[in-house]
Amino acid sequence: MNSFKPHLTTLFFLFSLSLLLTSVSSWKKDEFRNCNQTPFCNRARSRKPNSCSLIATDVEISDGDLVAKLIPKTPPQTDQASTNSSNQEDGVEDLVQKPLILRVSAYQDGILRVKIDEDQTLNPPKKRFEVPSVIESDFLDKKLWLQRFSEVKIDGDSSIVVYLADGYEGVLRKDPFEIFVRESNGGNRVISVNSHGLFDFEQLRVKKDGDSWEENFRSHTDTRPYGPQSISFDVSFYDADFVYGIPEHATSLALKPTRGPGIEFSEPYRLFNLDVFEYLHESPFGLYGSIPFMLSHGKAWGTSGFFWLNAAEMQIDVLGDGWDAGESRLSLPSDQKRIDTLWMSEAGIIDAFFFVGPGPKDVVRQYVSVTGMPAMPQHFATAYHQCRWNYRDEEDVYHVDSKFDEHDIPYDVLWLDIEHTDGKKYFTWDRMLFPHPEEMQNKLAGKGRHMVTIVDPHIKREDSYYIHKEASDKGHYVKDATGKDYDGWCWPGSSSYLDMLSPEVREWWAEKFSNKNYVGSTPSLYIWNDMNEPSVFNGPEVTMPRDALHVGGVEHRELHNAYGYYFHMGTDGGLVKRGEGKDRPFVLSRAFFAGSQRYGAVWTGDNTAEWEQLRVSVPMVLAMGLTGITFSGADIGGFFGNPEPELLVRWYQLGAYYPFFRGHAHHDTKRREPWLFGERNTELMRDAIRTRYMLLPYFYTLFREANTTGVPVMRPLWMEFPSDEAAFSNDEAFMVGNSILVQGVYSEKTKQTSVYLPGEQNWYDMKTGTTYKGGMIHKLEVSDEGVPAFQRAGTIIPRKDRYRRSSTQMVNDPYTLVIALNSSQSAEGELYVDDGKTFEFQRGAYIHRRFIYSDGKLTSINMAPSDNDRRLYSTECVVERIILLGHPSRPKSALVEPSNNEVDIEMGPLRVQRSRVVSVLTIRKPNVRISDDWTIQIL
Repeated sequence: MNSFKPHLTTLFFLFSLSLLLTSVSSWKKDEFRNCNQTPFCNRARSRKPNSCSLIATDVEISDGDLVAKLIPKTPPQTDQASTNSSNQEDGVEDLVQKPLILRVSAYQDGILRVKIDEDQTLNPPKKRFEVPSVIESDFLDKKLWLQRFSEVKIDGDSSIVVYLADGYEGVLRKDPFEIFVRESNGGNRVISVNSHGLFDFEQLRVKKDGDSWEENFRSHTDTRPYGPQSISFDVSFYDADFVYGIPEHATSLALKPTRGPGIEFSEPYRLFNLDVFEYLHESPFGLYGSIPFMLSHGKAWGTSGFFWLNAAEMQIDVLGDGWDAGESRLSLPSDQKRIDTLWMSEAGIIDAFFFVGPGPKDVVRQYVSVTGMPAMPQHFATAYHQCRWNYRDEEDVYHVDSKFDEHDIPYDVLWLDIEHTDGKKYFTWDRMLFPHPEEMQNKLAGKGRHMVTIVDPHIKREDSYYIHKEASDKGHYVKDATGKDYDGWCWPGSSSYLDMLSPEVREWWAEKFSNKNYVGSTPSLYIWNDMNEPSVFNGPEVTMPRDALHVGGVEHRELHNAYGYYFHMGTDGGLVKRGEGKDRPFVLSRAFFAGSQRYGAVWTGDNTAEWEQLRVSVPMVLAMGLTGITFSGADIGGFFGNPEPELLVRWYQLGAYYPFFRGHAHHDTKRREPWLFGERNTELMRDAIRTRYMLLPYFYTLFREANTTGVPVMRPLWMEFPSDEAAFSNDEAFMVGNSILVQGVYSEKTKQTSVYLPGEQNWYDMKTGTTYKGGMIHKLEVSDEGVPAFQRAGTIIPRKDRYRRSSTQMVNDPYTLVIALNSSQSAEGELYVDDGKTFEFQRGAYIHRRFIYSDGKLTSINMAPSDNDRRLYSTECVVERIILLGHPSRPKSALVEPSNNEVDIEMGPLRVQRSRVVSVLTIRKPNVRISDDWTIQIL
């Protein structure tokens, strides 16, 4: 062996890394492909309406499904005009279209599933990839076994109709082939596929002499061993005013047209998980995660949804009005407006789901019934996290920790990035910088705090590194196109990547997180998965080659967008196993896919310290929430760059309402802990963080709602006000649950802002109690003390008003209930409490109360099911204050039952901390336990 070789390799890596780090100073557009440089996208976009000639034949019921063959109506051509879209550039002859198999299934709650694949009886070159471990097994049990179908004429064409749900039916038009959901008995359409005849399905082929299937981008070649294999089709949403979803993109929540007259974007929305440095705002470019789920919403119909379970690269056009002007069209309903979209994917099969809604929360519930309910986080994880790349050493950790205490700022989690490891080898510690990691974690745990360390998917190729040696010996790495372990470059230098598609590899990986195997870890240590798109510094588009191979011969192109999902899944499983199935894990992931909500939190990646990035963080988090990812947020202050104090303060004030609340920064930025910007700014950031801690009972209750229904913690206004058209495109404000509206401040030196408050009821300023009328725009003075936030009339919010070092030290603190009365002098709200840590809540170990105020009486009602075992979890926590907003009189006392005690009512501030306040009615020290039934009558 040449002893000098490792040294040269190191020098080459350092040189390459320096070029990479130089490049992150600005996003380099030419590093990434656009649609014109992506042949499957270019081909699909060039197709004209009605170019699909497939018809449905041999329709039958099989295994409770409607099954048919899709065949060309006319004999296939072999020239450029072929109904199969493979172009001469592919070097393909003999373009005979073999039959495709269509399978339509109906499920409970109004969900239609459509699968289209090659006919396996005709022995295609290999089986196309179907994404595993995403669909919930419980969902499959909800299948409606079809017994029969009806054949009818629609616009003169033979069509098959099947029952879907009360009020809805699925329709298969035979010729031309089309599938749609409509209201029963020939009612209005909801969603349709191939109504414009843009369907195309490129079938796998065996390479022959002379076939030239390779694709080149920059210096990289993709061998495409089975030829072009893309799929594309049009989807129409009827009676829709806007469409939303398909994260992750840094753009508005309401998706803008990408084709048609007067469009702003010319590129489709891309879904391809990539490590994009300093991404641009207002761009359809794909970022770190991909969820091919789109929702439509309109005042006339309501909400519907479409999900394509496909993990290959996807491009999606939102087609503007007039996109098909001058083209011949199928007969479509003339009395229903619609939004047309074009879905294009490089590989895989069609496995699509139609959701009929009709309400926003119905569609979200239907979607998560397929992909899984969001995980219930540990309580500490819903509080504030402090992170930096990197806290230098143990002394730095202790210094930061002590400064939070010195400045009376609560926090719960301190994070360590890659520099804490020994040479970028995960599950190790740099023992010079962190000589006593267990002691360090235990000292934080003594204050009720936790630590998170980073674990990425790239494994350093070093023979002495036990993780690499085991993975290599066991064959656990992704292979390159020649069958060798794939070797790419990332932070450690030469690296290989674990094949997390394999359940065996995920099980092996899970063992690494035990406190025995992860030397230096403790039970209070949790995990962060970064770079799991996967990021490969010397790979095409800074990721893994598409022709790399996974277990079972699956090409990376087929599963790329789900790679980070499987890595997240494996890490989550490791923490569950470490805790012997008792403790809930906390794992943050940068990459995500449909179903990621089952495994933890996600953030919006490497943003920048700019006002525009603060602004776009809101629709980004909202879009993730609509598609199941309820536990998400953006780096407070921006990862890159140095925010001015005003921007940093405004980001804390807004970020306190993100579901995931973390400050984070690049190692080249100036230190930006909250006490480094002068006394006034420290005070403002402290207030913002304390606001989050005060509202933790409300947030935790919302996380439980998400865990049981899928409804997100942070919601667009139209989710709570679905008929208010002024809310449909408003993504500068958002709802936290159904009770709080937050309006961000997105520009410097703002003295006044406009806030739209939807609905007919009043809203109450959350700091002052000032009343504002709903259904109109208010121009408000803005101070530096916070962003505008309002409580909705008719709601009750639980709070904890005592300030502690961390959330774990607040467990036994008393509650405050803030009752915002509506015009009927009534209000409702909920409180959910469990041990905040274990899975015992799944056995009934929790308290769930509903508070109802009506006719001058506040009542606490048990919301837990009758089989809930309250003995498994109990608490002595009491309600120490009840605040009434909007009460018309000033009563002096209230009667508490069943104790029959009389307590005083007096005037007091809405909030305990410093603020400009007005006095409100306060019932002091009723001291009723949150776990009990009781009533409090205003006298």
